[in-house]
Amino acid sequence: MEFAYFYSTIGTEVTIVEFLEQGLVPREDPDISKELGKIYQKSGIKVMGNTSVEAVDTKGKGCKVTVKNRKTGQTEEISCDIVLSAAGVAPNTENIGLEELGIATDRGMVKVDEYYRTNVAGIYAIGDIVPGPALAHVASAEAIICVEKIAGHHPEPLDYNNIPSCTYCSPEIASVGYTEQAAKEAGYEIKVGKFPFTASGKASAAGAKAGFVKVIFDAKYGEFLGAHMIGANVTEMIAEVVVARKLETTGHEIIKSVHPHPTMSEAIMEAAAAAYDEVIHL
Repeated sequence: MEFAYFYSTIGTEVTIVEFLEQGLVPREDPDISKELGKIYQKSGIKVMGNTSVEAVDTKGKGCKVTVKNRKTGQTEEISCDIVLSAAGVAPNTENIGLEELGIATDRGMVKVDEYYRTNVAGIYAIGDIVPGPALAHVASAEAIICVEKIAGHHPEPLDYNNIPSCTYCSPEIASVGYTEQAAKEAGYEIKVGKFPFTASGKASAAGAKAGFVKVIFDAKYGEFLGAHMIGANVTEMIAEVVVARKLETTGHEIIKSVHPHPTMSEAIMEAAAAAYDEVIHL
């Protein structure tokens, strides 16, 4: 998504082919995917969801890509200069001596406990070669926990359900915790609130009215289950929710925490108010 945005802004004709039905960012809440798809298409990016790449012909000049709509079965050929395949990453653990030392792995990932100890005494592993999100801030947090444990301290294990995820396209995407669907599947009765940036004074003044903030709370206890944002500077805003969830903050406490106006960040409070039918600025 980041490269699609980048190339489009410098005048490149871009087509995105996404295999999964949900849309452009399948790991995010479906509402985020839908919004990004609308924004990208409006900016001139062609979006083909629920579509598989069947073949890429690189003979001669450029590439010819055969794609198939997974719903209708219809195929189409796309002519282009370059194909960027973004099909995920794999850990680079081959030929570094893991086998000789007897370090346990699973599909290339080094198996570790909650303090990043491998099955071989004195050997630890963190970052992209262990299970979990392959993100710089995750690796940093893992390293601190690992070293503190080695030093004889008693660190708290990392909560992988409270890791912020950020996509640096435009508009930006940021999320943490449960999606709406995942919260339902986990058995929660939920309250959901959304606040669009079209209703934000700061967003209007900045000319950045695209996007929204969506928040999810447990209806019974008010637990902050998740937040999903798309818009300008939302990667800066998501930390509020990460801290709130770490402190076991409730929806009521978010609503009663006075946010500065006009700011983009007050959209979090407004979305929380919308979840509890208390919003007055929509």
